[in-house]
Amino acid sequence: MALSWKLVIDSTNAPALADFWAAALQYEVEDPSALIEQLLAAGHLGQEAVFEHRGRKTFRGYAAIRHPEDPFDQASGIGRGRRLLFQDVPEGKSGKNRLHIDVHSEPGGLDALVARLEGLGATRVREVDQGPAGHWWVMRDPEGNEFCAA
Repeated sequence: MALSWKLVIDSTNAPALADFWAAALQYEVEDPSALIEQLLAAGHLGQEAVFEHRGRKTFRGYAAIRHPEDPFDQASGIGRGRRLLFQDVPEGKSGKNRLHIDVHSEPGGLDALVARLEGLGATRVREVDQGPAGHWWVMRDPEGNEFCAA
């Protein structure tokens, strides 16, 4: 049986990076506020573990996004399909990513995709030309993580 998984990305500002990637991929930012309220009311979570981001309670140092068409748990807001989890870590990024996301455009839509990603805060690093096979852009998200736009 195939296993479920999520991609976890280290960050310095999990909610902001989740907002970027949700907009870039047209995913939804998960809303754990109902779960947080339950945990606070039961005394299983202290106020120091929670903060408000965009009008919602969220776990300090964590944020996740999910594909809008995938199932999710109504009680917790946690996706059960394609999702990315961002977690704050104390150390900054050092070196090249060993794993990265490739974002694919519609046929003929690479220029529009790259412009939209730049408008969200991404930066172009370099263009990769594969001759007749086409080209793509190596880019960086707002925290410097490399990804490709093809």
